[in-house]
Amino acid sequence: MTSQDADSPAVAVRPRVGHIQFLNCLPLYWGLARTGNLLDLDLTKDTPEKLSDQLVNGLLDIGPITCVEYLRNADDLVVLPDIAVGSDGPVMSCVIVSKVPLNELDGRRVALGSTSRTSVRLARLLLEEREGVRPEYFGCPPDLDAMLAEADAAVLIGDPALRASLEQAPRQGLAVHDLGAMWKEWTGLPFVFAVWAARREYVERQPGTVAAVHRAFLESRDLSLTEAGKVAEQAARWEAFEAPVLERYFSEALDFSLGERQLAGIAEFARRVAHDSGFAQDVAVRLLEPVAVV
Repeated sequence: MTSQDADSPAVAVRPRVGHIQFLNCLPLYWGLARTGNLLDLDLTKDTPEKLSDQLVNGLLDIGPITCVEYLRNADDLVVLPDIAVGSDGPVMSCVIVSKVPLNELDGRRVALGSTSRTSVRLARLLLEEREGVRPEYFGCPPDLDAMLAEADAAVLIGDPALRASLEQAPRQGLAVHDLGAMWKEWTGLPFVFAVWAARREYVERQPGTVAAVHRAFLESRDLSLTEAGKVAEQAARWEAFEAPVLERYFSEALDFSLGERQLAGIAEFARRVAHDSGFAQDVAVRLLEPVAVV
């Protein structure tokens, strides 16, 4: 942020906002330039895990934070309503790719190539509680071939997961298990991988700015989903996926909303993993309250 001395006038500083550099968040940001809001933000692009840490540590004012990290730091954060990254069924980009049936992974090695603590915790929950196995986990870079050279299954998220599930796994005859679909089948609820939050002290200091950023993201998302075909066509120019696949991913697989059912999904996840994840089972999600227009 811009520094100032005692005699200089206050300098307006753009809010420091995080941007997940995966395709799954493209619709939340694509419309910012179209709506004229992009220049009002100081954007930082990074992985979900690193952006979560930066928000918690005060290096960002507003940004995406993985569900686990939000629940661990809920007292210091305020969640922006009606915007998230999740799924209400198959998500396509959070998967377990396996050489063997999941119920045969007990004691076998599972490579964790994910950069999201939430996806890793969800994968472990599904394997251990739904499938009843206790694998041996280890972390590694998200390269499917390298992962499966050392393991019987691999957990991937984001763009590497899309590549693995759409191209590599079918070509190699490997089974792909979609974490969003597994959770929905198990609980009947949507799953929220990340929410958008602001630091509580920043909300108290700059409520109007936070409200404006919230509106900007909602407008960007709504425009992007209305023009999902155009977003997909542009993304396909520099990504290794065809436009129809990306349009289905943006429009059908991903759920960018945060309403009652999504909040129920967060509460159910918290109840199931709180015992070893560093937060209470009944941690409350504090939503941003509307700012009165004078």
